[in-house]
Amino acid sequence: MKKTLFLVFILSLFFSCKLTEKTKKTTQKSYDFTIAFGSCNKQNKTNVLWKEIEKNNPNLWVWGGDIIYSDTENMQKMKQDYDTQKKQKGYDALLKSTPIMATWDDHDYGVNDGGIEFAKKEEAQQLFLDFLNVDKNSPRRKQEGVYHSKLFKTSNGSVKVIVLDTRYFRTALTKNKTQKRRYEPNSYGKGSILGNTQWNWLQQELSSSEANFNVIVSSIQVLSAEHGFETWGNFPHEVDKLKQLIVESKAKGVVLISGDRHISEFSKTSVKGLSYPLIDFTSSGLTHSYKSYSGEPNSLRVKNVISDISFGLMHFDFKTKKINLEMRGINNKLLQEINQTYP
Repeated sequence: MKKTLFLVFILSLFFSCKLTEKTKKTTQKSYDFTIAFGSCNKQNKTNVLWKEIEKNNPNLWVWGGDIIYSDTENMQKMKQDYDTQKKQKGYDALLKSTPIMATWDDHDYGVNDGGIEFAKKEEAQQLFLDFLNVDKNSPRRKQEGVYHSKLFKTSNGSVKVIVLDTRYFRTALTKNKTQKRRYEPNSYGKGSILGNTQWNWLQQELSSSEANFNVIVSSIQVLSAEHGFETWGNFPHEVDKLKQLIVESKAKGVVLISGDRHISEFSKTSVKGLSYPLIDFTSSGLTHSYKSYSGEPNSLRVKNVISDISFGLMHFDFKTKKINLEMRGINNKLLQEINQTYP
């Protein structure tokens, strides 16, 4: 009798496990398109997140800046740093399986907090494009700045990814005199992040877009503006200009992604004339993060700051017009997420 009861228990447990596995498989959410992205990656430090990123089968990987840390005017050193990163185990596998798009930030541009004044920016741009395997005859080799875009089409809809360059044309920052912050906002109307040529290009990219979703990539945060480091908020008139451009362009489902800060967070705001909230998804800290983070102001923050190493995921569902935005870390652990539906 005891043997019979034990056998029944084992069989019920077996079928229960099988049912659970089947349920997990049948209820697992599938998406039309997935973008993985991240920033702040030291080329000489092992990145344990590459294998976790691949688990999510992204359709695209986007570098949000600081692909390498190579603050230098020595272009041979910068080339060696890019070569080191390109050969890193995990990234080499991702490179073979997944399309790559990228912008740079200050440390792969060549100088901390650098902008238009950097003497080696033309040479640095060519090395950046070499790293991305951009064809030697591509128009991107001749233009000033690394901005570019690409449309990704699926059977159910499309996503346009618009990559900005916030370094090549960015004019001077205003240092804070009290030393409580590194920088303070410029006088309204003074200076530019993108420069006239890139602004005109962005206007055309958004106005002509027929994509279901439009992702704008900025290496520095757009909406979080109170922390005193680099941010679009140091050029408040440029933030207003971007918001107005998004409204006037009538581009669908615009969302911002950014890096730089060694933390990850969601910022969200309402924009007059826009029928959905504007989100800035910051994902920063692929190999190192702001472990000593103890708080900083951001009136537009949604949920919490993640100060562990992490990468970002954006899952697009064209039927429901929804984006699922996720922060994931070691062992592909889901650290935080939000969902946004678009009209």
